[in-house]
Amino acid sequence: MPYQLPPDIDQRVQSQIALGIYQSPAEVLNEALDALDRYNEDLASIQRGIEDEKAGRLTPLREFDQEIRMRFGLGRPSTKPNPGAKTSKR
Repeated sequence: MPYQLPPDIDQRVQSQIALGIYQSPAEVLNEALDALDRYNEDLASIQRGIEDEKAGRLTPLREFDQEIRMRFGLGRPSTKPNPGAKTSKR
């Protein structure tokens, strides 16, 4: 189904073809739509994370760290101070 792109969008598509990465407008649009799908999936994941946080469905970082270290056979976390970390003075 042929479709006439607005001039500004057609210019953007043609500039991508001129770079030599894409051979046709269809390739450019397909890549753009794939990127848009990934973007929307990322937004949906972030929204699910926000909803989980609001509902209290979280794993404390120390618990998560310990589980991952056990699962992948990693050693204990370093006890060396992180030079960039801020510490509180008591």
